Amino acid sequence: MLSALIGALLLGIVAGLRSMTAPAALYLARGGLAGYILGILAIIELLGDLSPKAPPRTFPPGLIARIVSGAFVGWMICAWHAASPFGGALLGLIGALAGAYGGKAVRLWMIERLGAIAAALAEDAVAIALAACVVLFITPVRFGV
Repeated sequence: MLSALIGALLLGIVAGLRSMTAPAALYLARGGLAGYILGILAIIELLGDLSPKAPPRTFPPGLIARIVSGAFVGWMICAWHAASPFGGALLGLIGALAGAYGGKAVRLWMIERLGAIAAALAEDAVAIALAACVVLFITPVRFGV
């Protein structure tokens, strides 16, 4: 149960970095059509983030998407692991805010040192790796639930 709550927080952080990566990882681990659709949306988001015209993650539309995504994945992972879905949603929401604002600060720092494209790709790699670790090792998704 504790691992589900930790997973909810960590997937919330992933959602704060990339709103579609967290649900895509969660549903790709479960299998099925939803995982593939979310995976495609996550790839589109990753590509769109490379554009200099991508809106800031802390502006309302992007921030709301991150908060909803974080709360959703937190709810789902806890529901699947017999933990409190409400607690999971709250931790996912908190993680999403931490990921959005913390990720923005780190990204700006990395842009100064590495450039915009390298900073974006590094952030993508962190989001993907963290999501994969959560669904594979911290809170393995129960299949058939």
